[in-house]
Amino acid sequence: MHRGLLAVMAIMCAPCVGWAILADAGSAGSDMASASPLAVQASARPLTLKASPNPAIAGQQIMLSGTLAGVRGGATVTLWGRQATQRQYRFSKSTKTGPHGGFKFTMRPRAIFTNRYWYVTARGLRSGTVFEKVEFNMTVGASDTIPPPGFLPKTEKNANSYSSALTVSVAPIHKIKHVVVIMQENRSFDSYFGTYPGADGINLATPPCVPDPLHGNAPVCAFLDHADSNSGGPHSQNNATADLNCSNFATRSGCQMNRFVGQAQTAANCGTNPTNPNCSPCISTTAGACNDVMGIHDGSDIPNYWNYAKAFVLQDHMFEPNASWSLPQHLFQVSEWSANCTNPFNAFSCRNALQNPNSNSGTTSNPNQGQLRYAWTDMTYLLHKSGISWGYYVFKGNEPDCENDAAMSCSPVQQGPQTPGIWNPLPAFTDVSQNRQLGNIQTLSNFFTAAHNGSLPGVSWIDPNATVSEHPPALVSAGQTYVTGLVNAIMQGPDWSSTAIFLSWDDWGGFYDHVVPPSVDQNGYGLRVPGILISPYARSGYIDHQTLSHDAYNKFIEDDFLGGQRLNPATDGRPDPRPGVREANPNLGDVTNEF
Repeated sequence: MHRGLLAVMAIMCAPCVGWAILADAGSAGSDMASASPLAVQASARPLTLKASPNPAIAGQQIMLSGTLAGVRGGATVTLWGRQATQRQYRFSKSTKTGPHGGFKFTMRPRAIFTNRYWYVTARGLRSGTVFEKVEFNMTVGASDTIPPPGFLPKTEKNANSYSSALTVSVAPIHKIKHVVVIMQENRSFDSYFGTYPGADGINLATPPCVPDPLHGNAPVCAFLDHADSNSGGPHSQNNATADLNCSNFATRSGCQMNRFVGQAQTAANCGTNPTNPNCSPCISTTAGACNDVMGIHDGSDIPNYWNYAKAFVLQDHMFEPNASWSLPQHLFQVSEWSANCTNPFNAFSCRNALQNPNSNSGTTSNPNQGQLRYAWTDMTYLLHKSGISWGYYVFKGNEPDCENDAAMSCSPVQQGPQTPGIWNPLPAFTDVSQNRQLGNIQTLSNFFTAAHNGSLPGVSWIDPNATVSEHPPALVSAGQTYVTGLVNAIMQGPDWSSTAIFLSWDDWGGFYDHVVPPSVDQNGYGLRVPGILISPYARSGYIDHQTLSHDAYNKFIEDDFLGGQRLNPATDGRPDPRPGVREANPNLGDVTNEF
């Protein structure tokens, strides 16, 4: 197994919060088990090595080739290798460079059956480590002496009824035994990755501009914003509609994507106290007070996020599943619907509610304590029914969004493992209580323990607190450090070799994005948000341009663990009146292409 593809070290300092990232830029698969982090930082090597094909099928002929720069020929190149289970590299073979410094090694058929690490040495130089992934191809066939269990051999008695050979292959998706969904808050794709090379972003040399209604519709153009704390804008259903500014919102036609500043100017705020972290500083009539919705962060602001994208997969057409705010998004995240129910024990009392589903937190000063609200079926019902373990991990602290979704800031709501706030809706689902699964909603410290012990559940959802959520005005750096700590804990634990991490942001937070979201039904999609896949099986450096939403994460979970069962009222055994099967929508891409 490929372990330690990326080692990210979170460094805490006082009074600041810092981070650093160490990666082997010289090879797609770094062998962190045999080299210190500092030993693999070199990006340009005079001695190179690559394997082809990679991945290979067990027993397939493999070619290892490379170049020794600065020589014309005749130099000795030595190949070293080890199996994934071995600690020491062993001599494999030697060869001579050709006229231009090139060399190659051919591993004959039926010589390599397991994953290997390779590197070469020559003239005191060492190449980067190459990880050769070897996939098994198991053929179960008939035997004249001891037939495989369940198969009939070809004998005189079974001349016409013997078992033919059966080739069993395991797709990468089924190598994933643990899915972790880390959901941060309130950032558009352009605000974090608008200038990322190769992504569907913007050009700050000729930036997009939107009007400033309070100042004669003067143009406000996208700009590089290195501020660690931002204001953002309102992000309710009405704000999503206004930001897109379409001639026909239902069909998403004629959309100008140009009212972000105007919407920020009309948001709720806290009067003349813009330094209060629970208020919006966007309150002044001074030009520029609300312009940070057009601000763009780059790799110097969020280096770990950009390095995750470089080392793994960036999803540049990931959309919020719903065109509204955080509570409906989190309902979609765990159940593929947002509704308002009049009877928590009757799913057919529920009606579609893009903006106003049942509140599960009461008022900001008096949140409820787990009262049942949601009668329709959620993902945990399918997981529990199939015996798949799950956990929803809550970071104790302040709730990271506002009960009043159109406000850019609000008073904090205390949040704990059993508090069904807008970021923690599962305690209010009737089926979670009926299945006696409330204990799976637990404190984040339990996640770190499980990651360390190699006991991660099949599916994990992770909920931040206000400080680390990246919800304005929370510090971007604090959120990145927190996420880095989560990823580090997984990478350094026993389950990393069978884990897929999906990192995303729940909604656009009022920040600018230039891509018009597609219309798939009455609820969405919402605006574009960042999405990243982190896994040892991820296609390194790949940008996925498929149309995706957070529904794709549930689709992956269903395909990996549930044999493709969807949250479908006709087939899941617990019907409800949801308007459609989101995971089966033909507009939705498939993240298995990212492995």
